[in-house]
Amino acid sequence: MTQPRRAVVVGGGIGGLTAAVALHRRGLHVTVLERARSLEPVGAAISLAPNALRALDVIGLGDEVRDLAAWSGDGGLRTPKGRWLSRTSAEAAARRFGGPLVLLPRATLIERLAALLPAGSVRTDAAATLTDCGGPDRPARVATADGEHEADLVVGADGIRSAVRGTLFPHHPGAVYAGWTTWRVLIPVPGARFASHETWGPGRLWGSHPLKDGRVYAYAGATTPAGGRARDDEKAELLRLFGDWHDPIPAVLAAVRPEDVLRHDVHHIAEPLPAYHRGRVALLGDAAHAMPPSLGQGGNQAVEDAVVLAHHCDDLAAYTAARRPRTTAIARQAVKASRLSLMSSRAGLAVRDTAMSLLSLAGPALFVRSFDGIADWVPPRPPYASEQTRQTTVGGDASREGRLHRTR
Repeated sequence: MTQPRRAVVVGGGIGGLTAAVALHRRGLHVTVLERARSLEPVGAAISLAPNALRALDVIGLGDEVRDLAAWSGDGGLRTPKGRWLSRTSAEAAARRFGGPLVLLPRATLIERLAALLPAGSVRTDAAATLTDCGGPDRPARVATADGEHEADLVVGADGIRSAVRGTLFPHHPGAVYAGWTTWRVLIPVPGARFASHETWGPGRLWGSHPLKDGRVYAYAGATTPAGGRARDDEKAELLRLFGDWHDPIPAVLAAVRPEDVLRHDVHHIAEPLPAYHRGRVALLGDAAHAMPPSLGQGGNQAVEDAVVLAHHCDDLAAYTAARRPRTTAIARQAVKASRLSLMSSRAGLAVRDTAMSLLSLAGPALFVRSFDGIADWVPPRPPYASEQTRQTTVGGDASREGRLHRTR
């Protein structure tokens, strides 16, 4: 009896677990090696656009996530004093992309992905080192404290500071500081009733979004030197930066405890990698194309990577060809979006805010067009595992792989 091919996934985040599930569905024997002591994710919540939800349809999780998630209603972009610069419409997004953006806790998605893997597939507290990327006549090898793993495929899903990437491309500069830092919280806010919004101020931004379970996901960003920390605590820093901004921001901050706040500097891969594979090893997610969170696409692109990698697991060059042009273009767009949202010059702010207001006058449907070529992506091949898969996408044809390469 032929033994199933073996895959080792280095990293147990959303992209790594999605890849593990997709490869398991392809018949590979999969082991996930996560260096942390648990799968508890770093980060509060994740936004999933229709492109990522369709990718989750491939592994049978799309409908369940849609049911779990908080569907974002109408919202938009505001100034610190509360004036609406532009409005977005969930209905317009659903019509254009086959479903609106949804939000759910990262921990919930991690839990659901891990539940789709056979018992014993995920090993925590298992730091891994790639020792041989393999080749046509030899397997790849990964070393851990418990011994060495041989694999027909190794997936580097080990994040922004990927050690696997460093082994594959030792002369690449890696991720660089993007010039700003982020804060994130996921907390209950009693009596909170408000529309989702993002607010742009000079060199600062804030977003507040209600979730289905009654909690609020809020995030903030500000331009600052790398490695900075508050002189007291991060809640106090948020109060200094955003405490006088419009409602509901003061109410959200009042509900925050200092220990609730996550702060991380933003890094991205400014110089694209020459490929997303070498030998029998493939990179995905932040390990391959870390990008600023300004489009909310970092996790979404990792999920896309995972299902495309499983589709092309016998031809990693085809995986690179499918993913590198798309993710490079989206990463560049995310950099431009972050520069726009964190603009600080008075003249630039006036021009930007006027342009956003004029855009809003044209209707919310025009605003969502900025996600053309991103949210309308479809996986490379139906049928999908979800029982009620959303195959009625833009143009009504879920089999068009041409969308894999198209960006705005």
